[in-house]
Amino acid sequence: MSRGSGAREGQPPPPPEPLAVEVLDSHAHLDIMGVDVDQTLAAAKAVGIGTVVQVGIDLPSSRWSADLAARYDQVHAAVALHPNEAGRGAATDEALREIESLAALPQVVAVGETGLDHYRTEGEEGRRRQEESFRAHIAIAKRTGAALVIHDRDAHDDVLRVLLEEGAPDRVVFHCFSGDAAMARTCAAHGFFMSFAGPVTFKPNDVLREAAQAAPVDLLLVETDAPFLTPMPYRGRPNAPYLVPLTVRSLAETKGLDLDELCGAIAANGGRAFRLR
Repeated sequence: MSRGSGAREGQPPPPPEPLAVEVLDSHAHLDIMGVDVDQTLAAAKAVGIGTVVQVGIDLPSSRWSADLAARYDQVHAAVALHPNEAGRGAATDEALREIESLAALPQVVAVGETGLDHYRTEGEEGRRRQEESFRAHIAIAKRTGAALVIHDRDAHDDVLRVLLEEGAPDRVVFHCFSGDAAMARTCAAHGFFMSFAGPVTFKPNDVLREAAQAAPVDLLLVETDAPFLTPMPYRGRPNAPYLVPLTVRSLAETKGLDLDELCGAIAANGGRAFRLR
């Protein structure tokens, strides 16, 4: 049940100690993991990951995500044209209309991942296309009532500028949050959710851990971005939703919180961010 291969080197890491309180993986790409979906969801459930938000990055993966979420209660979908796809001209009027049709489906809880990427997309024309697509996705999220899931790479100021110019939807999630403490405080002031992934566990990332400390508990989410960004101590090996507990435990240590308390907050935040029943 995969559209392609996103395999990492080495064997999958062993399952971590299960969480006592279930949380969600707020951002994963099961379609490019090259794994069996049933086994992947079962492995996640066994360690306390009760929900996975499956995220599209183009029309085929967005269709796949919506279809998967319609068939699995454990999965909810997000649909969008990734900013790098938009920079290459993928965000046509026709494509955006289809994204909006998908976003209106009951199993689709978010429009994303959309946003800006100044790392991979260079040049004035590519960045102009990204920004136009981002603005269009913001409008779609507002019209459909879906959450907005943001991809922000090396573009913090511009992402915030566009959000404020357009007027942010009611629920905004910064996927794989990569800002500093000041950025976290700015997001908190606007009520934006911040989803932390494996990089918060990497030893050199003190700035990101400071951001996690600054982020209010009631705006925290956690994700894998599987098959990418595998948390320590397995960085570079294949990532999957069952590894979320490694990141949650790291966040609990960083914030000095009881693990079960943090898990309860993350679960509640996920329910509010994505309007999960």
